[in-house]
Amino acid sequence: MTRDTTHSESQSGRPTARQLAERLGVATSTVTRAFDAHSRISDELRQRILAMADELGYRPSAIARSLNRRRTGILADIEQRGVQAVAAMALGTESIKGVDMIVGPGNAYVAEAKRQLFGRVGIDLFAGPTETLVICDDTVDAELVAVDLLGQAEHGPTSPAYCVTTSKKIAEELPAAIEKVLARLDTAPVASVAWRDFGEIHLCDTDEEALQVAESLCSEHVQVMTRDPDWYHDRMTRYGALFLGHRTNVSYGDKVIGTNHTLPTMGAGRYTGGLWVGKFIKTHTYQRVLTDAASVMVGEYCSRLCGYEHMSGHKEQADIRVRRMKQEA
Repeated sequence: MTRDTTHSESQSGRPTARQLAERLGVATSTVTRAFDAHSRISDELRQRILAMADELGYRPSAIARSLNRRRTGILADIEQRGVQAVAAMALGTESIKGVDMIVGPGNAYVAEAKRQLFGRVGIDLFAGPTETLVICDDTVDAELVAVDLLGQAEHGPTSPAYCVTTSKKIAEELPAAIEKVLARLDTAPVASVAWRDFGEIHLCDTDEEALQVAESLCSEHVQVMTRDPDWYHDRMTRYGALFLGHRTNVSYGDKVIGTNHTLPTMGAGRYTGGLWVGKFIKTHTYQRVLTDAASVMVGEYCSRLCGYEHMSGHKEQADIRVRRMKQEA
């Protein structure tokens, strides 16, 4: 159901922004601004509002949605998840107006729902299982590589996890490191199957060879932990997102840093990037011929081309204008 989570009664029993404002004796807009780090409000008042919100169980996410609606022109805020949400948005219901485009990540069922509905609505891209690739040399150790591979393999039993390395030591030690790390992961039953069935170790002689292998794999996520990560950054063209250096990892990108989370899989990085603002921009063209003489000139060329292609209807569109406008001239 569509609802305004800032100014209507909370269906979950939690207080609304208005109720919180009444308790504090401030305007509702002041409560909203307290959750906006960029708003001009005293630290003392901000802390008082945040403390009361925490005490009463008010959800900051409700305020965040309200802020986003005002700033971006969002018309509705719908709380639904899963395949049913995709279907409701694409097909429409009694209370939800059908949309033109659906974007964002999801599990295998959501991905399949988007695939089936593509055409009725636009989508960002077709998503397969999560993929991760670690390019590394002897500047890191096998345990760190194992953690970064399994951190994404836990997404599902069909998630590929690749290690491309110029270090013989890492290539030899990685299988044991994988087993050691699996022993401390609650998701080991899933991650272990993904590694067993879809895990690969590629030992390369040079960075150039490693680059060639990485480009052929065209992974969704690519971590580069080498002496010179920028060398790969400057040369790679086939991937979803890069994570450069040992200080970052895919989990940081997924949860905190804020780069886009909807990325190409199954080799789609050869021809597209991930979801970005350009996905919401359409291009439209228009044509206008300004003079009779120009229309005659274009029409004569068009007529001949259509004749070569035996498309008489197209040809007549040109010919009728040539006949009429030549006479008027």
